[in-house]
Amino acid sequence: MAERSTAAVDVADNSGDEPLAAKADEATTDGTAEAQRAAGDDSQDGDGEQAAPEASEPTPEASAATPDLHSGHKLAGRYRLEECVTRLDGFSSWRAVDEKLRRAVGVHLLPADHPRARSVLAAARSSALLGDPRFVQVLDAVEEDDLVYVVHEWLPDATELTALLGAGPMDAHDAYQLVSQISQAMAAAHREGLAHLRLTPGAVLRSSSGQYRIRGLAVNAALRGITSDGPQRADTEAIGALLYAALTQRWPYESDAYGLTGLPKGVGLLPPDQVRAGVHRGLSEIAMRALANDGATASRQEQPCTTPDELARAVAAMPRIRPPEPTFTAPPEYQRTTYQQGTYGRPAAPSAVVTQPVVPAPPAPLQSRTGRALKWAVSALLIAALGLGSWQLAETLLNHDNNSGGDPGTTQSNPENGDKPKPPPAAPLQIAAASEFMPSGSGIKPEDAPKAVDGKSATSWVTLRYRGYSNFGNLPSRKDGSGIVVDLGSVKDVSGIDVTMYRSGQKAEVLAAGENASAPSSLADFPHHLTQLQTTGSTLKETFSKPVHTRYLLIHITELPLDDTGSGYRGGISEISVLG
Repeated sequence: MAERSTAAVDVADNSGDEPLAAKADEATTDGTAEAQRAAGDDSQDGDGEQAAPEASEPTPEASAATPDLHSGHKLAGRYRLEECVTRLDGFSSWRAVDEKLRRAVGVHLLPADHPRARSVLAAARSSALLGDPRFVQVLDAVEEDDLVYVVHEWLPDATELTALLGAGPMDAHDAYQLVSQISQAMAAAHREGLAHLRLTPGAVLRSSSGQYRIRGLAVNAALRGITSDGPQRADTEAIGALLYAALTQRWPYESDAYGLTGLPKGVGLLPPDQVRAGVHRGLSEIAMRALANDGATASRQEQPCTTPDELARAVAAMPRIRPPEPTFTAPPEYQRTTYQQGTYGRPAAPSAVVTQPVVPAPPAPLQSRTGRALKWAVSALLIAALGLGSWQLAETLLNHDNNSGGDPGTTQSNPENGDKPKPPPAAPLQIAAASEFMPSGSGIKPEDAPKAVDGKSATSWVTLRYRGYSNFGNLPSRKDGSGIVVDLGSVKDVSGIDVTMYRSGQKAEVLAAGENASAPSSLADFPHHLTQLQTTGSTLKETFSKPVHTRYLLIHITELPLDDTGSGYRGGISEISVLG
C-alpha cells in the first residue's frame, strides 16, 4: 500500500484497519488469467464456478495441505475464525470476526509454502491499492506463523446475485443497472491493470440501496491459479453471461450452473429475446455483443464488445431505462353512508320508503296598507346596505392599489413590510443509506457512517485524531478530504440541508451528484455545489432557492478543528437531515 506520510494518525485513536504488510510493487496480477472454470461447490466464498467455453481446470498444485484450523482460532490476535465456508485445493475461506473493530470479516487462508501463496499475496495487495468502493475491499494481507491469510470485507446485509436470479428474471431496469454498474467497475479495474477472471453470480452482491459490489477481484483467480491470455475479453464475456442470466434466468451455455438451467444442447447461443418473451431488445443486443466468441459476434447488427470499457460505453449509449411505474389499487366505489342519508345509527330496511320531512308552509303575504309600508321600508334598508357595502369595497380596493405602489400595508393580500407569503416549511426526506466518502478507497471509520443518519444526536461519525495538519494530517490518501455520502434511495427534489456537526470549526460544503449518477465515489461525481466551502459552527444549514433534483448528497469535509486536548485535529458529523 502507499507509504505513510510523516504526519501520522495518532495510534491511540486509530480504530481503523491496520495497513497492509507491504506495497503493491511486487504484485504480479497483470491480467494473464483464465476467466472461467469448470463447475465446483465453493460458491459460498463469493465467486462460485462458471461453466463456460475456453475453460480449463488448472493442474492441481495443492502440495501443501489446507491448514488444520478450527472455529475460535485467532489470527494476529484480532481475527477470530467463526465458520468455514470453503475448503478447496489447499486453501480455505472463513467467516470471521475482527475483535478490534467488532465487525464481521472474510478470511482466505493457505499455507505459506503453498505454490500459489506468493501470487495470492501480490493479488491481494494490488487489489487493496485500487480502493474502489464498488469492489469488496481487501483489508489485510499477511504472512506469519507459516500461514498466508487475506482479510476482506463481509457484507451481511447484501444479497448475492445467485439468490436474486433464483427468484426469477430481472425487469429491464434492474438488468440495466446490473450491467451498467458492473461494466463500469470492471473498466476502472482494468485501467489499473487488474482483472477478476472469476466474475460469477456468487461474486456479485447487491446492497439494500441497489448498489452492486464485486468481491474477489484478482484474489479469487490467484487462489485457484487461473491464468488467461485475454483477461479483458474474459471479464467482458463474464459480464455478458451475468446480463444474459438476469434477462432469461438461464445460463448461456449448455451446462447448468449456479442453480440456473443451461441452454438446450445443439442449438447454439440464442439471443435472450428468443429465449424469453418480453425481454428488452436493447439489453438483449448488449448481452449478445458481450458474449461474442473468437471475435465473431452473435448480435444481429452491432460489433462485439471485447473489453469492459467498450461494454460500458455501449450501455451508456442506450436510451435510459427507467424503473417501472408503481401500480395502485383502485379505491372502492363511492357509496353514501347511513349518516349521509340522515339515518345515522339506524340502518334502514332495504325496501323502506324514505319519506321527506314536512316543511311548514310560509305565512301569507301582507296585503294591508301597513304591510305595503313595511315592504317599502325593508327595501329601502336593503338598498342602503348595498350602497354602504359597495363604498367600503371600493375604499378597500383603492387602499390595495396604494399599498402596491410602495406604501406598506397590513392587509392579507399585502403582508406587513411588503413581503410575499412564506412558503410552507420543508419536510425531512427519508434517507435510504449513508456511507463514508472514500475517494482514495481507504476509509476512516466507514462502519460508523450510518450513525450520522440514525436520528440520534448522541451517536456520531467521528474521524481519527490527526497531528500536525488540519487537512487530515496531510496524508496523501486524504488529499480530497472525507465526509458522508447520503443516498435518498431514488432521485428526489431537495430543497434544503440541515447538518449537525460533531465539532465547530470544521471546513465543509454540501455537494450533489447528477440526476443520472450511480454509486458516486469521487469528487468529480458530485459536480453541483449546493453550499460554499466554509468554516462551520455547530450546524451547517442551507435552504436552496430552487430545488435540486438528485439522489446522492455529499457533506464534504476538507479541514478539521483542534480537539479538546489541543494536540491534534479531529471532527465528524452527528446528524444529517435532508429537506424536500
